Amino acid sequence: MKKFQVLILIFVVLIAGALFFWNDILNFYSSLSLVLPGVEEGVGEFITKQIEKQILTPPPLRSGKENPEAFLTKEGVINWTNAQRQENGLPPLKENTKLNASAKLKVEDMFAKQYFAHNSPSGQGVADLAEKAGYDFIVIGENLASGNYKDDQDLVQAWMDSPGHRENILYDKYQEIGVWVQKGVFEGETTWLAVQHFGLPLSACPTPNDALKITIEENKNQLAGLKTELESLKAEIEPIRPKRDPDFYQKVRKYNEEVSQYNELLQKTESLMSSYNFQVQSFNQCVSQNQQ
Repeated sequence: MKKFQVLILIFVVLIAGALFFWNDILNFYSSLSLVLPGVEEGVGEFITKQIEKQILTPPPLRSGKENPEAFLTKEGVINWTNAQRQENGLPPLKENTKLNASAKLKVEDMFAKQYFAHNSPSGQGVADLAEKAGYDFIVIGENLASGNYKDDQDLVQAWMDSPGHRENILYDKYQEIGVWVQKGVFEGETTWLAVQHFGLPLSACPTPNDALKITIEENKNQLAGLKTELESLKAEIEPIRPKRDPDFYQKVRKYNEEVSQYNELLQKTESLMSSYNFQVQSFNQCVSQNQQ
């Protein structure tokens, strides 16, 4: 009986204490609702692609040869160029229509403006012509020749006998070629102008996923918007008294939900950025290796 009375007494004391400290208990648990995982300041910047394009242009080759039956063809120049590469243990170059187009632009420009150089009077070079033709590259090269060469083999051999042009023809990083040859009046004489454009296309290295980059940017904008909402909501919550008001609990619940949403999106974005940066690093490494 005495034990029962003691238990009753303890229960009464607990109830009285709970009633006496009720406000403090409510405030304590209400404040716990705002002790949440810290809202991060946002995601860092991702690594940007840095491509320093390589351009190889040996001095133009002028020939003193005068062959009245001189005749050159695009197909023949490509075939004899690849024959030289294969003879030197290198894979043949694949003909690229965009490089053919850029080589044609060069020949036509030299005839029209009467110059024989890698850069036009306006400063336009092989990289500009490749861009105009829509050819994206890591490495590009240009061989120029003027003169009445007997045939395609004679022209390619003349380039091979010139150290700088030979290096271009036998450069192991090139994968593609474009050629244009044309007969016309140059410096008052009827002659042939020939252009070779060599290229290592940008597609030789796996480029970072642009769609992934766009998603990251969109996520960063969404994170910035959520953070602004959270800061505004927190500013509304903190001055509310008493902290057992229904409006208080509703705002705290909303705040908690948005913090969870924010942190979840933040983790996803950081993961996407890690993937994108790895792609960029792999691309840069590939470019660097192909320019050595």
